[in-house]
Amino acid sequence: MATHRVHDDAPDTEQAFLRLADSPRGPEHDVLSEELVEAWLPMAHRLARRFRNKGESVEDLQQVAAVGLVKAVDRYDPGQGPFEPFAVPTITGELRRHFRDHTWDVRVPRRVQDLRNRVRFARRDLMNRAGHPDKEPGAKEIARETGLTPDEVREGLEALNSYRSLSLEAEMGPSDDGYSLADSLGAPDPGFDLVADREAAKDGLRLLPERERTILYLRFFEDMTQARIGEELGISQMHVSRLISRSCARIRDSADRAPQPQAA
Repeated sequence: MATHRVHDDAPDTEQAFLRLADSPRGPEHDVLSEELVEAWLPMAHRLARRFRNKGESVEDLQQVAAVGLVKAVDRYDPGQGPFEPFAVPTITGELRRHFRDHTWDVRVPRRVQDLRNRVRFARRDLMNRAGHPDKEPGAKEIARETGLTPDEVREGLEALNSYRSLSLEAEMGPSDDGYSLADSLGAPDPGFDLVADREAAKDGLRLLPERERTILYLRFFEDMTQARIGEELGISQMHVSRLISRSCARIRDSADRAPQPQAA
């Protein structure tokens, strides 16, 4: 039969849990709960440290573990056996949910993560002290609270908003027209390719005889048929076709031989 390992941070709280189970909800019950949470907090912090080096500060993880501990104390029934084997899954589950729901989608520097944590805690404390949980404190207030510079506060606030990446399918605004983030993204403009092609063709066009430049102008800018161009210039449609093919080949060859701009 397996025996439960007793850790150094496991206090003897059996009698306290029995009193808690017998006490009705009220001030005495709350005091007992707080005492039990405080007694088991070293165990919760030990579990939190198992998740360090995963992109979250140890202080953040300890707070999450403390939340899990509070839930474990509240749900524990002394008749289920020792508290520790009941509490450990509850606390580690809370930590895993935290990583599932709140970890960074994009890896950012640790300095930015620390700024984000300091700004988040300061903003929360300022809102709680003001008694207006929905009123956001300004960057100057957060700077005074944390000792950070305004630029560092702004960087931390940006990190708060960038903690999770947004799906391209996310709807933009409350409208019912199905407008998503993907609809707001730009697309390649074929006009840029046209400009680049025209610029590349300029040198080749300058090398052509005047008659061939005229033929290309009539064909591609005036949209005249080869037969109509032949009538205008007094040559056959077949000859016009050969001249167009030859002229285009010379222009392409000139563009291919042109020196490419050096990257900066």
